[in-house]
Amino acid sequence: MDFTDVSLTALRVFRAVAEQGTFTAAAASLGYTQSAVSRQIASIERVAGAELLERRRGGVRLTAAGRAVMRRATVVLDAIDATARELSGLPEQGGTARLGWVPSAGTTLVPHALAALRRSDPGVRVVSREGGTPALVRALRAGSIDLALLSSAPPFRAPDDESPPLELRTLTERALCLAVPAAHPLARGDFVDVADLRGQRWIAGSPSGTDRLMGVWPGLDERPEIVHTARDWLAKLHLVAAGCGLTTVSCALAAAAPPGVRILPVRGGPQELRRLLLARLPEPPAEPVVRLAAALRASALADDTVTVPNP
Repeated sequence: MDFTDVSLTALRVFRAVAEQGTFTAAAASLGYTQSAVSRQIASIERVAGAELLERRRGGVRLTAAGRAVMRRATVVLDAIDATARELSGLPEQGGTARLGWVPSAGTTLVPHALAALRRSDPGVRVVSREGGTPALVRALRAGSIDLALLSSAPPFRAPDDESPPLELRTLTERALCLAVPAAHPLARGDFVDVADLRGQRWIAGSPSGTDRLMGVWPGLDERPEIVHTARDWLAKLHLVAAGCGLTTVSCALAAAAPPGVRILPVRGGPQELRRLLLARLPEPPAEPVVRLAAALRASALADDTVTVPNP
């Protein structure tokens, strides 16, 4: 087993596949063809002498050997990236923490935490990105990010079944709310009755994938009429403001809602709670990661969120 024969391209492709979860998504993110991605993965598995990715229906995940290779690959790729930054005159990444966050965390919590961290620890550099919970969990496993803010819904299961389990801390727990056009009849009161949601027009997530019904009130006893789909929550809220339909939102988004939108609680059915989790791999974090995690916890408290014990 001689890893000196493995190219940096193969390592980058391997990390992209582990992070994206499919060869197709990795190819799209890298601008490669799927066959090119397959060839790179085959080359690194040939050198390793083991299967690094478990091929499953709907995607892939790292094997035990794959996780071992990914840990080493991340060290190599980070060192190469740090060298490139140093040669170009950019700051070294020794004080860097890498954060991934779901869209609802980007309204107030993440900006407030980063602003506070710049004041308290100006030497800590944070690199962040937005994503869905499954993609961020894969990024944690792949070593592409250090911390992730994840969304969790009842029954609040672990975000994946990989080993070792991720370390999770609940930062907030809030009721799911409804975004309603200000001129809509449902906007006249201070809450919406769940029985009045039958027959409404909905603005939901992308037309395919796990978030297809994201934006539709959970547990409706009818097939919802989805009139518009959008991945971006701000686009959904502007569609609501235009009177195009209703959508569900975290109440954390109320402050960012555009004019013409009311954010209202829903009554008359089971309470729909959503948790925001801070997740990381169960290994001692570097000091910049510790500082960022502390800033995120403080931001959650300062934003008047409802904190609950750790799951």
